[in-house]
Order: sequence, then structure tokens, then C-alpha cells
Amino acid sequence: MKQIIIQGIRGKMGRALCERIEGRQDCRVLAGIDLSAGQEGAIPVVSSPSDLPAGGDVVIDFSAPEASMRLLEYCVAHSLPCVLCTTGFSEEQKAQICQASEKVAVFQSANMSLGINLLAELACRAAKKLGLDYDIEIIEKHHHNKVDAPSGTALLLADAINASVDEPYTYVYDRHAVRKARDVHEMGLHAVRGGSIVGEHEILFCGQDEVITLSHSAASRGVFANGAINVALFLCGKPAGLYTMRDLLED
Repeated sequence: MKQIIIQGIRGKMGRALCERIEGRQDCRVLAGIDLSAGQEGAIPVVSSPSDLPAGGDVVIDFSAPEASMRLLEYCVAHSLPCVLCTTGFSEEQKAQICQASEKVAVFQSANMSLGINLLAELACRAAKKLGLDYDIEIIEKHHHNKVDAPSGTALLLADAINASVDEPYTYVYDRHAVRKARDVHEMGLHAVRGGSIVGEHEILFCGQDEVITLSHSAASRGVFANGAINVALFLCGKPAGLYTMRDLLED
């Protein structure tokens, strides 16, 4: 039975992780990290990685970029695999993640859903087949408490498409001040924030007289929790390196 540490255990995703792990026989929550120390049910919660108990096998991080960087330092020092589910990293922080992955196994994905990652593959195939005759627009919708926009998942989809085509697109986030026709090398990314929307993503391929839409909708946070748990178990025992959902799917 693998011992999992959760950073951000008192957040919505942290609680979803605890609920899903509770019903499993292959892992348990050893401890949590959050802003204030104490207990989350029977689980000890500390405010700093340095106060964690020994015996952890892997860490799952659903927190904020700054907290993720502190966690990575701890993981490197203790040879502990880390699953980064946080989004909104700066370029400097992404470089730090790459440096950490040279010493420990690090799994990073903006979305832990199997469906989203399959959506990315389908979008890449469509982009290569349809070419510049079809304009690409991505629309993402999330709850009103989400702070980063566009979502990490929207960027994951856009980056996947860009990596699959010969001529990369330029991302356009706001057109209200633009008074010109759309360029064929633009890709629009649009964010909607409202209510309790868990996560919805649409990729529109807009051609002459037709629109092809690829979409994914998450009904609950459980889909991301299950994905993160499976990723954590996959990462246990892996050598140092930067892993992605593609590695899990191929495995």
C-alpha cells in the first residue's frame, strides 16, 4: 500500500482526493500540507513540507505555483516523486521544475483527466488534416473562484496543437481593441468564469460553411482526483525524469 502526501489537502481537490483514496486498497493518505496545521479527519496536516512525517512514497500537489516550488525542494532533498497538478507556472518556475526532474521523478500535467488528454490527441489530428482552411478557437469555462485565465488545460490543448503543425499559431486572448480581419495564423483562447462549473473545454475548427467542435465536460472533480491517484501510483519507483500523461497512456 503506497503512502500518499497531499499538498492542498483542505482545498476542493484535496478533499476529493481523500474521498477517492479512502475507498482504495492500494494506497492511503499519510499526511497533508496546507496553510494551517492540524487534522483533516484522522489525517495529520502540516503547514510546511519540512514538518512531514517520514514514510511517504509520493506527493500529489494541488496548490499554487509558489507552494509547488517549495515542495519540489523538499522532494529533491528526500528523493520523493512528485505529481504537479497545479497550473499557472511562470517560465522561471517551469525551468525549476525541469531542474528538479533531473534528480527525482516529476509528473506534470495541466489536467489529470484521461478524456482531456485524448481530446488533445484528437485536436492534433484535426489540426493537421484541416490545415489553415479552418480557424481554431478554444473556449474554456470554469467556476467563479478560478484565478488563472486562460486555464492551464486550454493552454495544454493549444500547445499540443501548435506542436503538431508546421507553422505555429499565435495565441490571441482578447479582440475588443482589434479592428482588422482575423489572421489565419491566429488561435483564439477565451475564458468564461461563472457559478460552479467544474471544467468545460471546446475546440472549434471553423471552416467555410461548417464548424467542427471537439469538446470535453467534467461532471465532478472526481475525474481529476482519480487521474491524479493513478498517476501517483504510476510514478512510484520511476527513475528521475519529467513525465507526462502520454507516458502513462503508453505504459
